[in-house]
Amino acid sequence: MTIAKSSELGITSLPDHTQLPDSDGTFVKNFQEHPQSILLTDSIQPTLDRLHPDGQYAIGQDCGIYWRMTEPPEKGAECPDWFYVPEVPPTLEGQVRRSYVLWQEFIPPLIAIEFVSGDGSEERDRTPLAQLSKTRQKPGKFWVYERIIRPAFYAIYEVQKSSVEVYHLVENHYELISPNEREHYPIPQMGVELGIWRGRYGNLELPWLRWWDSEGNLLLTGDERAIIERQRAEREQQRAEREQRRAEQAEQELQQERQRAERLAELLRSRGIDPEEL
Repeated sequence: MTIAKSSELGITSLPDHTQLPDSDGTFVKNFQEHPQSILLTDSIQPTLDRLHPDGQYAIGQDCGIYWRMTEPPEKGAECPDWFYVPEVPPTLEGQVRRSYVLWQEFIPPLIAIEFVSGDGSEERDRTPLAQLSKTRQKPGKFWVYERIIRPAFYAIYEVQKSSVEVYHLVENHYELISPNEREHYPIPQMGVELGIWRGRYGNLELPWLRWWDSEGNLLLTGDERAIIERQRAEREQQRAEREQRRAEQAEQELQQERQRAERLAELLRSRGIDPEEL
């Protein structure tokens, strides 16, 4: 990790997440990015809660990961659209995280995901720090993830192409991994798979980046689970109502049979025949 000396920047100590900018002032590139991040977080949360019963994990959505000191500070950060860090507290000293500062915590994300709106060249840029110049003041995003931030998995989701590339860090280099028979990319440490799902989320019918479990079952959002539970409850209620109607019909038929038997017995008695002797 490359960190400038504090004396060179006129400061006496390295800043923490509360002292660094939490935005670079850029716009979200399209209307899908925000719901896409929420979809990933909402559906994976129950899985992460099971993996971390102590609650020690953090999820970043369009949050900065600071990896070196620069001026301005934003030039020393990358901002994945979504990332997950295991075994770290969700807050720091009771404060909501404003960013993730590697020189403050050291644990890298397990996975970082970038949503591509352009041609993907920025997300695949491998320009090293050594090649910076007056006209270029930031190294390539791919290089920073591979060599400095070092998430075990780096995913590039191309929204326009409805495709995703997943890289795995092997011996200090990212290797492009192949999808399994379901066209999903397993993330073994999380016990899940990542892939493209085509359907409706919110009011948008689009291809979405989603999680599945290791058996290929789609991980559902809270709303989807609520809909399924409501449908299950409705089916159960309908079944109970059918059973009730059948029971009522059986009772009516039994009552009608009793009435017929009573009328027959009365008829026999009127003719001097004791029905009990038949």
